[in-house]
Amino acid sequence: MTGRVRFPELAAPCPPEAGGRAVQSGETLVDAVHPSPRRRDGKALGVGRAGARDGGTVLLADEPGAGRRAPSADTDAGTAPGARAYLPDLIEPRRTIGGRTFDFSREVAVVAIVNRTPDSFYDRGRTYALDAAIDRALTAAAEGADWVDVGGVPFSPDVAAVSAQEELDRVLPVVAGVRARSDVVVSVDTSRPEVARRCLDAGAAVINDTSGLRDPAMAQVVARAGASVVIVHSLAAPHARHPAPRYTDVVAEVGRHLRARVALALDAGVPAGRIFVDPGHDLNKNTRHSLALTARLNEITAIGMPTLVALSNKDFVGETLGRPREERLAGSLAAAALCVQQGARLVRAHEVGPTVDAVRLAEAVLGLREPAYARHNV
Repeated sequence: MTGRVRFPELAAPCPPEAGGRAVQSGETLVDAVHPSPRRRDGKALGVGRAGARDGGTVLLADEPGAGRRAPSADTDAGTAPGARAYLPDLIEPRRTIGGRTFDFSREVAVVAIVNRTPDSFYDRGRTYALDAAIDRALTAAAEGADWVDVGGVPFSPDVAAVSAQEELDRVLPVVAGVRARSDVVVSVDTSRPEVARRCLDAGAAVINDTSGLRDPAMAQVVARAGASVVIVHSLAAPHARHPAPRYTDVVAEVGRHLRARVALALDAGVPAGRIFVDPGHDLNKNTRHSLALTARLNEITAIGMPTLVALSNKDFVGETLGRPREERLAGSLAAAALCVQQGARLVRAHEVGPTVDAVRLAEAVLGLREPAYARHNV
């Protein structure tokens, strides 16, 4: 077996995919909907099989000796047949961020979303009050979040503009309040260098820049502070309209963009061990673009910087399932597990408890962690 999912023979032909070509019986889903990466000999690698091209490691439970395996206390059990993961070769996977140390070769961090905005697309102002925002961050840490991401300006252009001073007035007290009460890692979601600098001075350890270092001064601020940065892909600046985005190959183009921005950060003096990347699901992308990024995320994680995915309750989940905003948790968790399987090492989420459980189960299935306990049929 190759470990790739295949369609069974069907009595009736499959309906055409929206792109106009019918999915053939016996054909892989990835080959039919999203082009697979290919080896030099032209054969498809499939999801999670990019290691031969990109230098990563592939774990295939049904191929003896393939990839890295986590040691197991129950050596006769092995890994479930068919389970597979793309394990990217990460640059400096062991990192100290704020007061915590992570080994991203063996663990996945959960990043809690704390929006101090009156008009964020999901929480609609529930954490806009300062006390509510701080309490949410502390509760998220108690629920298992490894770090909290504080934002004061929505990415969407459909909300009122926010000045740099107002953004600071929103996020700075949250950073200070959380740092005074917890050792949880604090990141700030901002594209403004002046806001980043003040927040780093107040104790934030990471800047989550949804503009992808569009302002070169941001990389310089991060470098001078000795902080970490998440470089996010988007076509337009936050709060700017970019209707009907077009890509020839969204995954390849996002990958090229992120590599170029990583190079910019390195040139500005940000060490490689402090850089993370995020393909920016739904940021200037439609649902099919975000699905393609999910299906071929291994091509992004192969960049070598730990990859963060921000999937929680997004429109691509809602449109795929036909679910309103308040009914997207199950779809968000499924997307997160698929991304972890292909090398994502940070998952940004609104609902922390369920996300922690989903991520921990995915880690166990992929051999990255042991079960909390093993009593059943022992």
